Amino acid sequence: MYFAALLARTEDGWVASDTELDDVESLSDLADLARDASVNEDTVLAFIEQEDTWFGIVRVDGEEDPRVFVSDAASAARSSYGAMLTDELLGKDEEDDELDALDLDGTEDGEPESEEEPSEDSEDSEAVPAGPLGDSDLLADLGMSAKELCALSSEALTEIADTLGASELLEAVR
Repeated sequence: MYFAALLARTEDGWVASDTELDDVESLSDLADLARDASVNEDTVLAFIEQEDTWFGIVRVDGEEDPRVFVSDAASAARSSYGAMLTDELLGKDEEDDELDALDLDGTEDGEPESEEEPSEDSEDSEAVPAGPLGDSDLLADLGMSAKELCALSSEALTEIADTLGASELLEAVR
């Protein structure tokens, strides 16, 4: 199960809102969602968490390219929203994914692949590094160093929000 929230910076502090990711299919969609929550093109942080397995942060500052951090890329890559973030960070092409979905391996639908061939899961796990991935400095100017961010595990989003002075706001939308 996912938890997703947006923290938008304003002149008066942070404003938190929970968000649905149902219509988000790409990092661009998530960045647009964050920009819609922005006040005067200020900073917006999109938090995504999957049951304390991994968390991701997408930082959007106005029209600049989004900055992304994922706490555990290998775990995140096994989930739909996490895969969206890790694929972007690793520069995977959507065209590659389309080809993989076409069953070009010589098997027909429902026919198992031979045991000698590696499964898609093993290929993905080899391609995606374990541990943090992305811009670990994306919160440095907000009071959390890269070292602190990479050391977080459970309750990470709460600790980040606490550093920003927005923990009560984040907990209110949980």
